Formats: sequence, C-alpha cells, structure tokens
Amino acid sequence: MELSEILYNKAEYIETASGNKVSRQSVLCGSQNIVLNGKTIVMNDCIIRGDLANVRVGRHCVVKSRSVIRPPFKKFSKGVAFFPLHIGDHVFIEEDCVVNAAQIGSYVHIGKNCVIGRRCVLKDCCKILDNTVLPPETVVPPFTVFSGCPGCWLYIIHVHRSLGQQSSTHSLLF
Repeated sequence: MELSEILYNKAEYIETASGNKVSRQSVLCGSQNIVLNGKTIVMNDCIIRGDLANVRVGRHCVVKSRSVIRPPFKKFSKGVAFFPLHIGDHVFIEEDCVVNAAQIGSYVHIGKNCVIGRRCVLKDCCKILDNTVLPPETVVPPFTVFSGCPGCWLYIIHVHRSLGQQSSTHSLLF
C-alpha cells in the first residue's frame, strides 16, 4: 500500500521536539499519561484518553481525523479496571475509528470506520479493512487481513524474499 502525501496548515498543528505533530483541534485527556515516541501525527478531532490508563504510541504513526483511542477495560465485581494501551511503530489508523485494544503491533493498518473491541491484540504486519468491527478479545495474527462485522480472517499475506526484493501474494481462505 502506498501512502499519499498529506498537506497540512502549520498553524493548526503543534510540533514537539521529537517531531510529533498534534492538531490543535484534537483532544488529549490526561496528557501526562500519553507517550508519543516521535514523528507521530495526530490529526483534527481525534480523542486520546490518557486519563483512563497509559497510552504509548510508537514512532512514525498516523492517527487520522475523528478517531478515538482509549485504553481497554475489564469489569470486576468491585468495579472496572483500565489497562495500558501499547501501539507499535509505523501504525496507520484511518478516519472515524474507535480503538479499544490492549496492544497493536508494528506495521499495522486499520481502515476507515473500524471498531477495535476491548482488549484486542493486533500482532505485527496485519491489516484491518474498512468498516470492520472486531469483537472483544480478538487476536489478529501476523500477516493476516481481517474484514467484516464481526471481523474474521479474510486472507493471509505471504511474503517472499528473492534477489533482495520483497513481493507479496495473497492466499484466499474460504
């Protein structure tokens, strides 16, 4: 997947010393509990809920417009407990997503209008297609593509190495 160039108005974004770009129109609740490791972009109208638990985002991530990132929770007899959310490097979250996962690996692409259920684990190098709803506690294996409502395994991505170049083919699982 080739990412397109995104142009922005510098006056609408705050740039940190580590190269993070955060929209002035986004909401970061509990900012002392949010760690952006560098060169991460948070676009307008996004909400990151650091007031519930720690949120850690890796390098070179993009969170597009109107997405909500919040830590997962678990109900107990005495109340509710929130757990930290870890997002790896090179993660791309499209518009209008709700992410309530426990962990997202590196090189993950989450499509438009997706809902990632509570305590889901997305391993490295996976893709969630547009309009997918992952049920709570779903584990997405590496090199897989999930789609649907509820989200299920669509196909696996095979990566072949030959002569120093990578090419990928898809195996459909029916």
